[in-house]
Amino acid sequence: MSVQTEILNEIKQYDTIIIHRHQRPDPDALGSQVGLAEILRKSFPDKKVYQVGGAVEGLDYLATMQEIPEETYQGALVIVTDTANAPRISDSRYDLGDKLIKIDHHPNDEPYGDLVWVNTNASSCSEMIADFWQLFPDDLVMDEEAARLLYGGIVGDTGRFLYPATSAHTLAIASKLLAYGFDAAKLNRQLEQVSRNVARLSGYVYQNLEIDENGAGRIIFTKELMAEFAVTDAETSGIVPLPGVIEDVLAWGIFVEQPEGYYRVRLRSKGPVINELAKQHHGGGHPLASGANAYSLDEAQEMYAEIQRLCREFVENQ
Repeated sequence: MSVQTEILNEIKQYDTIIIHRHQRPDPDALGSQVGLAEILRKSFPDKKVYQVGGAVEGLDYLATMQEIPEETYQGALVIVTDTANAPRISDSRYDLGDKLIKIDHHPNDEPYGDLVWVNTNASSCSEMIADFWQLFPDDLVMDEEAARLLYGGIVGDTGRFLYPATSAHTLAIASKLLAYGFDAAKLNRQLEQVSRNVARLSGYVYQNLEIDENGAGRIIFTKELMAEFAVTDAETSGIVPLPGVIEDVLAWGIFVEQPEGYYRVRLRSKGPVINELAKQHHGGGHPLASGANAYSLDEAQEMYAEIQRLCREFVENQ
């Protein structure tokens, strides 16, 4: 029996299903979480299906969360999407249910849950949820809203189909979702849109990005700089891809100082594998897109030195 069949069987057995995703959600986190919720509501109208996890940080055009009391978890099935490790799950009550299912496309370095479906070849967790629907056409029903959410998640995690994880299958799934008639042009605009303050910060990135001779890039956003531009940490997610459009940038780190004093680090690459570096600094992720934390400027410098080494070795081996 496939793990997908096992997951469907569990869904059928429970009257209450609660779906979580990771903290600081991106479009794929919300797309997979609420896309699955919408499919289950449409497919099993007698079940109670909830999406939880607190603030959606500027992505409320995609979806919003529900608030439920702790008692709702009693005898419930809990599903977590797009979340590699348990500490990153938004809403710590995820373990109060009767059974826990993990659905994810990140490397399964920190397994959790009673049932685990991980596909690191998928472009996104939203693609996996769309695959789940396709596997069971007699049981699962897609509608316009679920298709919109899953398409948004795929577009978000593939960088508008630019990243290497985009496959022929990804495009085929996106095509099937588009057939449900939601306003894809509007959704694409919403996904791309940034505030004027973020646009100003983008200019700062292009003017101040540090790049070495092998294409290792770095930019640091201090608390003072964030205050000067009136930009929140959540808004800086729109900045992350920008260094990649510069032709001689190979891999880069964006270091964002948090109110607590540590630095949230977003790592991206066009070739050198950077997720092992992320794992060494309280993080993880995909080979070419990861996140980590640096607890001092010295640690941030160590991380940049490692990015430089990875780029140098990559260039030498070409």
